[in-house]
Amino acid sequence: MHTQRRRRTSRAAVAGAAMLAATAALTLGPTALAPAAAASTTAAAPARTALDGAGIVSETWLDSRTVDLQINSPAIRGTVGTRLLLPPGWSAQATRTWPVLYLLQGAHDDYTSWTRETDIEQFTADKEVIVAMPSSGPTGIPSTWWNFGSGAPDYETFQVTELMQLLQQNYRAGTTRAIGGVSTGGWGAIAFAARHPGTFKAAASYSGVLHTTMPGMPIIVEAIVGREGLLPWALWGSPIFQSPLWNAQNPYALASKLTGTSLYLSSGTGVVGGNGELSAEALETTLWPASQSFAARLQQLGIPVQTHFYLGGTHSWTYWRNEYKTSWPLLSQALGL
Repeated sequence: MHTQRRRRTSRAAVAGAAMLAATAALTLGPTALAPAAAASTTAAAPARTALDGAGIVSETWLDSRTVDLQINSPAIRGTVGTRLLLPPGWSAQATRTWPVLYLLQGAHDDYTSWTRETDIEQFTADKEVIVAMPSSGPTGIPSTWWNFGSGAPDYETFQVTELMQLLQQNYRAGTTRAIGGVSTGGWGAIAFAARHPGTFKAAASYSGVLHTTMPGMPIIVEAIVGREGLLPWALWGSPIFQSPLWNAQNPYALASKLTGTSLYLSSGTGVVGGNGELSAEALETTLWPASQSFAARLQQLGIPVQTHFYLGGTHSWTYWRNEYKTSWPLLSQALGL
């Protein structure tokens, strides 16, 4: 575990850095999509539905253990995708169940990003775990959207309730779970663990947004939303007028609820010690104080956390694909592997 001294940063400096990083958030997109793998089999979806009516519309097998689901979700009010990696020896008729590792996408990407950008398929090929990679929508923020009072789309209910039920009913998923995510997915991993105590035995954030109300952070969040052509306040409303809603989604404010959850945090300094990739480094730099603040809050509360805070680094898969492996011992222990 690495201990970092929190740096004192003026509000003006943080706001200025946030504006630079917001620009980066508007210009940085996902890595170019690789050609889609040819589906070997497309089968009719299982008939069983979640308790609240969510159901599998289609099930497309890409290979012997990779399957893409399209799910009709009442919470989303539409159809949404999820990719699964099934463990060796998996069978729908098995008498046993398997633990589940949830991996969340980042901003402006999709549910195929983990298999596109990492070797997660090969890495888990010999591991007795189901890997679930659900869609968090185009912004990559897996939250219940305020949307001026409509409460939709609700990616939190989709991922934490509907999808879990469908996996248990159709894919022999057990109740032992861990979760990890990159960028906005890192926010989701920690926020879900805090908002649903006991649901996940471990949570890992790789360059996540871990203090959403810290000066400068609302600018970043609103820039992510705005890039998708949505009104900036559609997510959680105004940081001022809907501040209770922002706080209810803020990992820093929810930190006390993480007692008993194994935690892993990683983040880089970005520009300081970086290699000149200014856009990706600027975003990482802006998130650094929030990561430090969140880690300090956990320490204040006496909640153990494993951290990897490193010099330099970009807000990109170049670093995240290594970080998930660094966190694997913590995740695998929580999953009972």
